[in-house]
Amino acid sequence: MSALRTPNWRRICRWACCVALFAVIVSVAGDALACPTCKDGVAEADPSQQRMAAGYYYSILFMMSMPFVILSTFGSFAYRAVRKARIEQEVGAEG
Repeated sequence: MSALRTPNWRRICRWACCVALFAVIVSVAGDALACPTCKDGVAEADPSQQRMAAGYYYSILFMMSMPFVILSTFGSFAYRAVRKARIEQEVGAEG
C-alpha cells in the first residue's frame, strides 16, 4: 500500500484551475486585436493615419519598457552598493 500514492487533491485542483484560466485567456484573446485608432489607421492607406498608428505603437512600447528599466537600474545600484559594502567589510576585517 505504501507504494501507491494517494492523489494530492490540492495539486489536482491547482492544475485544473490553471488549465481553466488558460482556456479562458485563449478564448478571449481573439477579441483584443487592437485599439480602434490603431486598427483604423493601419486599415486605411493614408500615410498620416499610418504614422499616427505607428506613434501609438512606439509610445506603448516605451511605456511598457519603463518599469523594467527602472527596476533594472534600481537593482543594479543596490547590487553595486551591497557588493561595495562587502568588499569594505572584508578589507576592514583583514586590516
